[in-house]
Amino acid sequence: MKTAIRVILILLLIGALGFIGYSYVKGINKVKDPGDTAVRTIQIVEGSSTQDIAEALEEGGVIGRAFDFRLFSKLRGYDGGYLAGEYKLSPSMDMETIANIITAGSVKLEFFTIPEGLTVNQIALRLHQNGKADYDTFMKLASGGSFDYDFLPSDLPEGEERLNGFLFPDTYNFPEDADEYAIITTMLNRFDEVYTPEMRARAKELGYTDREILTIASIIERETVLAEERPLVSSVIYNRLNDGMNLEMCSTVQFILGEQKEFLTYEDTAIDDPYNTYIYAGLPPGPICCPGIDSIKAALYPADTDYLFFVVSAKLDGSMAFSSDYDQFLADKDAYYAAVGQ
Repeated sequence: MKTAIRVILILLLIGALGFIGYSYVKGINKVKDPGDTAVRTIQIVEGSSTQDIAEALEEGGVIGRAFDFRLFSKLRGYDGGYLAGEYKLSPSMDMETIANIITAGSVKLEFFTIPEGLTVNQIALRLHQNGKADYDTFMKLASGGSFDYDFLPSDLPEGEERLNGFLFPDTYNFPEDADEYAIITTMLNRFDEVYTPEMRARAKELGYTDREILTIASIIERETVLAEERPLVSSVIYNRLNDGMNLEMCSTVQFILGEQKEFLTYEDTAIDDPYNTYIYAGLPPGPICCPGIDSIKAALYPADTDYLFFVVSAKLDGSMAFSSDYDQFLADKDAYYAAVGQ
């Protein structure tokens, strides 16, 4: 009789402990903050233990306590099944959701660099040549696709030049299966990150639209080799605009030609095209390339100079010779031609 009672008590104790364990696991399988749906990027490196992963999740603000995640993983059988990768997680996810995502493995990401100074057409070609996108599909979307961003003007004209300036040059980790629309929106999202509200306010202060600032930045990008000279080139552009002078920038003619020529001919500079700043006053209709952040900053914060001219210097080190006097400009130009044997 006593033995039977002991067995019953033991069974009741086991049941109670099981219920307590179940309740505890259910209790810790909760979200940190159901109202916080912001996505955090959590990087889990190869060889990470469950403890390492739990600590990364806690530090990333996805879970409340690393200890709870470790215990949950142990009791629910996830321990040892987590995979390395980059994960998009949120504090509004419960632990089971997080555990399932990490055991399934992340989408394979491939790094790809878009350098500064390319046109949308050149970006599409680069992506196509590297097997990242179909050229025709990319250009069709870039020329007339629907993209809802505050920085894109409502009257943005359709055509190949439409997104010039807005596809931000950077190194991206595109998912392996990213389509053309995803690639374009990723680049537009990146532009939205780097072109800050302070920059937009500065553009208004200067009296220019965001697209006009990008047009100036794109000319700076294509005219300048040395980063420290970008604000100087910017000052020349503003000084010429303010004085009512044609910009006469070789880069705008090269944009029309679709090629980078070291020396332009008279016929080149006489091409009747709105982008030809030799014969049309003011800024060209839009950006001539997608500039990097240094050129954008230079467009927003030009150096304070009286320079009206610049030409590649006779040093042939990528630097420019700047001047405010036309005769000095001609002398600098002759020195350059002599240096290159022209």
